[in-house]
Amino acid sequence: MDFDIDAGWRLHPQVVIRPERFGALLYHFGTRRLSFVKTPTLLRVVQALEASHSARTACMTAGVDVEQLPAYAAALAALAGSAMISRKDAA
Repeated sequence: MDFDIDAGWRLHPQVVIRPERFGALLYHFGTRRLSFVKTPTLLRVVQALEASHSARTACMTAGVDVEQLPAYAAALAALAGSAMISRKDAA
């Protein structure tokens, strides 16, 4: 999946977040899939998606360094691939 870090993203409406010490668990009620958010920083990125213009902005808001952006974009792409997050402009 091609992940557009400059697009607007959000947590899928059927996904809930359960914070944990290591980051969080995401559970999708529609697909019944479970995903792990392995760092507190990635959790902050996911939580910032809704209020941010783009995933890049969410990353910056969460304190991700420019050098770390490719790794966070890959993590977000994996979450998008498993339908945990979705584009804001998706129907």
